[in-house]
Amino acid sequence: MVKTFQFDEVPVLQTTSGKLKGYFYDGEYIFKGVPYAHADRFQMPEEAKWDDVKAAMSYGFVCPLLVQDTPSVELMVPHRYWPQDEHCQSLNIWTTTLDEKTKKPVVVWLHGGGYFAGSSIEQIAYDGFNMCMRGDVVVVSINHRLNILGYLDLSPFSEKYANSGNAGHADMVAALRWIRNNIALFGGDPDNVTIFGQSGGGMKVADLMQIEEADGLFRKGLIMSGIGSERLLPACTGDGREIVRALLAELDIKEEEVEKLETVPYYELAKAYLKVSPAIAAKGGYIGGAPLVNDYYKGHPLGYGLRDCAGKIPVMIGSVFGEFSFAPSKFNKTELTETEIEEIVGKVYGDRAKEMIQAFVQAYPGKNPADLLCVDRAMRQPSKELAKLLVQAGNQNVYLYDFTLEFPFMHNKIAWHCSDIPFFFHNTDKVEVCGIPDVTEELEEQIFGAFMSFVKSGNPNFEKLPAWPAVTAAQEPTMIFDRECEVRMNFDDALYELIDSILPPFSMAEMTKDQDVQH
Repeated sequence: MVKTFQFDEVPVLQTTSGKLKGYFYDGEYIFKGVPYAHADRFQMPEEAKWDDVKAAMSYGFVCPLLVQDTPSVELMVPHRYWPQDEHCQSLNIWTTTLDEKTKKPVVVWLHGGGYFAGSSIEQIAYDGFNMCMRGDVVVVSINHRLNILGYLDLSPFSEKYANSGNAGHADMVAALRWIRNNIALFGGDPDNVTIFGQSGGGMKVADLMQIEEADGLFRKGLIMSGIGSERLLPACTGDGREIVRALLAELDIKEEEVEKLETVPYYELAKAYLKVSPAIAAKGGYIGGAPLVNDYYKGHPLGYGLRDCAGKIPVMIGSVFGEFSFAPSKFNKTELTETEIEEIVGKVYGDRAKEMIQAFVQAYPGKNPADLLCVDRAMRQPSKELAKLLVQAGNQNVYLYDFTLEFPFMHNKIAWHCSDIPFFFHNTDKVEVCGIPDVTEELEEQIFGAFMSFVKSGNPNFEKLPAWPAVTAAQEPTMIFDRECEVRMNFDDALYELIDSILPPFSMAEMTKDQDVQH
């Protein structure tokens, strides 16, 4: 069946920034690379303005990276690589109508990559076409400044850099403001905006709940494998005096000429930063690279508490079973005997191996006990903690999930970081490793259906899933997304209590030393 493309017939839209023209393809109007703001380096964004008609047919530049991307796990997480430029403040829109009266729910994607990498189109699974069509929603994805461009505090040196330590977050607020002011042109409802993100994008969802300027710009949030905590990413505090002075010295620039940092070619600046920052970081000093805790950004919720408004925002929070277990396993778990499994587990848990295996089987019946070595400690526990914190703040619409699917890859590899993204976007057809006959199609409909229900109502309950209660002070129900979906109550509390009694506190640095042992 031939798919329809149109351009000349697509009307020009008058946005608050200027006139805009997209294109139509296979039932959707698509606008790529729409500028929502402009900013000089290290300074706050201002709304983009343009003359004539802006053609929105190509994705915008992505933020420059500190180091070059190295493709590594493309089968597990297929990527796009795209031209870089620091003027990267753009967004993409997918919609089925340009009727202002339609008022469809709006979903806004905040990409992963921590605060230092990634883009709105980095992963193949980020494409918004299927979500828009199948969910009957308007989909938006955002690019914003990252790393030293988005998160480097120069405020001690000039008032013009007053909030440079949060420029990347200010970009996202500017994008949400542009969406609020213009999304009706694309058939969207500015009063029904859901922000969602994975990994660093999930952290950004929680961060925006901690920024007063973002109040009223979104109504709901989905946090996927992205809970900021001191164990995962210590809060960014202090100021930029030491790191900026070190940069100036490395670049042979006088302190009174700090404005020259605005014109140093980006990759020279990045090279200097990578040279001088490790020594400062080793002493515990501020080096940027993450949002700065100040009057603008109140700090991640687990470290600094929640602002009052958080009690009013429905939130879905989830993680995946294996999170950072990307590395190939050293054994084929499907062929191991019970004795061999106990020996392998004993390398981590010593003489408590049997006890640990029993606790694991209780928490995850049907899973191979060898996967105990992949149980996530980075995201699941902080997810549970944030859910409790939200409930304590009076939030009655907090929902937890755990994605525990095994894939037909490397001997039934357990779900890894990013592996749930294609299911939420309804894009499993774009990720080859998701091709699981008699499993993927149904699970995708269940996950996607739950998310779309949440987007439209603030409640993820969906006819193809068991009843999904909200978290309360007394109970912690978690929807298990797997071949058989089910809700389980506080099912892994005892497992984590036992893990924490045996292993040292979770550390991201230690985890990355041996990714296939214990996360």
